[in-house]
Amino acid sequence: MKSVGRVTYIRYLTESSQQPPEVVLLLLTIRYQLSPCGCLPTAAILDDPMECSRGERLSITLAKNRINRAPERLGKAKVEVDIFELLRDSEYETAETMCQILPKGVVAVLGPSSSPASSSIISNICGEKEVPHFKVAPEEFIKFQSQRFTTLNLHPSNTDISVAVAGILNFFNCTTACLICAKAECLLNLERLLRQFLISKDTLSVRMLDDTWDPTPLLKEIRDDQTATIIVHANASMSHTILLKAAELGMVSAYYTYIFTNLEFSLQRMDSLVDDRVNILGFSIFNQSHAFFQEFAQSLNQSWQENCDHVPFTGPALSSALLFDAVYAVVSAVQELNRSQEIGVKPLSCGSAQIWQHGTSLMNYLRMVELEGLTGHIEFNSKGQRSNYALKILQFTRNGFRQVSPGALYSRNILNDSCPVLLQENPYLMLKGNHQEMEGNDRYEGFCVDMLKELAEILRFNYKIRLVGDGVYGVPEANGTWTGMVGELIARKADLAVAGLTITAEREKVIDFSKPFMTLGISILYRVHMGRKPGYFSFLDPFSPGVWLFMLLAYLAVSCVLFLVARLTPYEWYSPHPCAQGRCNLLVNQYSLGNSLWFPVGGFMQQGSTIAPRALSTRCVSGVWWAFTLIIISSYTANLAAFLTVQRMDVPIESVDDLADQTAIEYGTIHGGSSMTFFQNSRYQTYQRMWNYMYSKQPSVFVKSTEEGIARVLNSNYAFLLESTMNEYYRQRNCNLTQIGGLLDTKGYGIGMPVGSVFRDEFDLAILQLQENNRLEILKRKWWEGGKCPKEEDHRAKGLGMENIGGIFVVLICGLIVAIFMAMLEFLWTLRHSEATEVSVCQEMVTELRSIILCQDSVHPRRRRAGAPPPRPPIPEERRPRGTATLSNGKLCGAGEPDQLAQRLAQEAALVARGCTHIRVCPECRRFQGLRARPSPWRPDARPPDRKDPPSPSGPFPPARIMESGVGVGGPCPDPSSELVGTVSGTSP
Repeated sequence: MKSVGRVTYIRYLTESSQQPPEVVLLLLTIRYQLSPCGCLPTAAILDDPMECSRGERLSITLAKNRINRAPERLGKAKVEVDIFELLRDSEYETAETMCQILPKGVVAVLGPSSSPASSSIISNICGEKEVPHFKVAPEEFIKFQSQRFTTLNLHPSNTDISVAVAGILNFFNCTTACLICAKAECLLNLERLLRQFLISKDTLSVRMLDDTWDPTPLLKEIRDDQTATIIVHANASMSHTILLKAAELGMVSAYYTYIFTNLEFSLQRMDSLVDDRVNILGFSIFNQSHAFFQEFAQSLNQSWQENCDHVPFTGPALSSALLFDAVYAVVSAVQELNRSQEIGVKPLSCGSAQIWQHGTSLMNYLRMVELEGLTGHIEFNSKGQRSNYALKILQFTRNGFRQVSPGALYSRNILNDSCPVLLQENPYLMLKGNHQEMEGNDRYEGFCVDMLKELAEILRFNYKIRLVGDGVYGVPEANGTWTGMVGELIARKADLAVAGLTITAEREKVIDFSKPFMTLGISILYRVHMGRKPGYFSFLDPFSPGVWLFMLLAYLAVSCVLFLVARLTPYEWYSPHPCAQGRCNLLVNQYSLGNSLWFPVGGFMQQGSTIAPRALSTRCVSGVWWAFTLIIISSYTANLAAFLTVQRMDVPIESVDDLADQTAIEYGTIHGGSSMTFFQNSRYQTYQRMWNYMYSKQPSVFVKSTEEGIARVLNSNYAFLLESTMNEYYRQRNCNLTQIGGLLDTKGYGIGMPVGSVFRDEFDLAILQLQENNRLEILKRKWWEGGKCPKEEDHRAKGLGMENIGGIFVVLICGLIVAIFMAMLEFLWTLRHSEATEVSVCQEMVTELRSIILCQDSVHPRRRRAGAPPPRPPIPEERRPRGTATLSNGKLCGAGEPDQLAQRLAQEAALVARGCTHIRVCPECRRFQGLRARPSPWRPDARPPDRKDPPSPSGPFPPARIMESGVGVGGPCPDPSSELVGTVSGTSP
């Protein structure tokens, strides 16, 4: 061709002369030779014919106009881009379109953006003709070394995206993830990601969409597998469909992380996602700091509003920006190539084997292009893939997607509004008394509420308390699901579970736990009878009513036996006048019925009695009765001290083994709690036996809440198995409850979180800080100490009050009243049988009261019964028997041989003794005792001392009198004014 010859000639001149004017001539000649019209021809094949779609046509126009209007482009070849449209992704139509482009002569072919089959045909044809081809679509499958040299791809490679996804997973230490693929080629596209999981031995499950393109079954499987990180490798439309289905299943929350590999996913509308805490991550290569980016976006937005006002504009499409950058890359490479050689376009034909001779040179310059475009830094490696660019991380917020750093991703979860779920249970969470007047978190109080406040101050996060729906902690169901708080954490309906949630191995498999904030164990709670107030007759409590009854029967039996034995034995019958032995046929027995009843009372009261047993048989009865009373009194004294100072507990069981070995007392635990799981999974024989009892017992022994279990303990014969912390709390508030035995196990309470929670470590550190500062112990004392019951370790003795021993005062008062009543009866009885009838009963009582009030002498004339013999005057001293002497103590002692007077006195005393009703025997000499009258001061009512008694018919001396305590036992009584002293003793002749 002629043009080629001219270019060669001018080129020769340039190389030989190396003069600047010749270089200018070369450029002008090239500008003229590129195209007959003096322009830079380029072709673009678009598969987006709609004006309200990606704006690819507009972006090419914007790039062309901006280049042509640039000041540095004045006088240079204009850029012309011929646009060809594909109606569908067809190899035949694409080949036909290429056959229309090649005869026109172009320096490069751009596109298409979303037709993989057409893009492959274009690459092959351009490779055969050595025409550069710019791809702007993502790779559908990995390219091997045999790919066309003429193909350049502005779209980031799948390898780079795979490396970016792996970097995010490594940053969050994610060991379990799921990959959702729309096509099977994704396994090849994300080869680097798969290789990383194989090397690290982490778990990556791959799920492929079926022919129905319905992601619901796959998402349900992922939810059941408790996988929190989901990687989606699909186009933007399919990725959006997957996210919407996940939202319907409740899988769009702060505990699910979605990573979308499609770079255009950020253009999808997210209006239906109301939870702005959801972790949706994507990638972008837009360079928003580019000088033309804002104008580019506004131009696309304006065009969109003019043609597609029914749909809001979400932002510039990636393919539009890539086509914009492709035009700049072609122009930049041609300019660099023109600096070294003259090039020109050449019409080509699909039917010939001709190639463009400058294609290889231009491809080499294209690989050396470095410029800043709308999609960041543009540079290609030797394989024609883009390199050295920034792949930015995007995160979804309530205002759309924004660019973030990995560190911002981590901190965002802590600062989000969390939704902790709590279980209403004393003292962890309670409603305030005026909760109707409050809103939000202010309605609640308790240990967990205060602990949440402490944690929020340390970690600086906001929260909103919500009660668990079914009111249980959580147990696994037969279908594999969980109930209660654990179920809500698994379903990602809650961020935290703050309650008395026990850390167990089974729960640890489905949720995460923080470090324990409280250590405890399973204990037994039972009811005791110890709360009643002491009565006035508490002194009777040491012995049961049966013991008191048997003691009364024993007293009556001993009295009867003593009376019987004393009557049978001859040694208890003795003469009341030992001085008249041989001539006195009267024998007396001191164990009358009254004395037989009184003698055991004296021994029982440890006061003794003036009655002493004489025979061996009566002494035997007395000895065994005294031994009996010794044991009884000692036992009563010891037991009384314990009863009045310590409240004793009547508990039929003392350990868990005692509880398991009996069936009279029912026992159970909270249904769905960790205690139930403990017995269910235990291999200890005693606990297995207890579980079999609880599981098979009808009606059920399981309760739904702690309050229900406490009520059952108080109202029935039931033992409640619960955590020791709750045991301590309720024992502080009800003194009729006690703990049986020690702890059955050791465990802890922790804060529950969904699997993979990124702030688990933060809560661990915060809990450790609260423990080191003793804040948790302070909160526990605040909510546990009730103050109603004394501490169990306080065993100091306390003073007894009237409520303890008031009954004995009642007995004393009653005894005194009975004694006064009996004295009145005796007084009235004696007065009615008195000889003096001229004084009324009232006057006599007034006289006695006057003497009591005036504290007069306790001496008054004796009232004689009607028919009693008249009193005899005392024996004058000159008429005393000879041979007697008065001792210093006033007793009369016989001296020498007895005379007739002494014998006569003894005989008269023996005759009179037959009518005696009271005998007094000397305990030392066992001789009868008489009393002599000693003169006393004269009283007005007494007879004159000089009055002479008429001689007694019995002789010159009155008969002898035997008296006991001033009561005459025979013969006339002495003068009332006389003082009764001394005894008369004598011996038998």
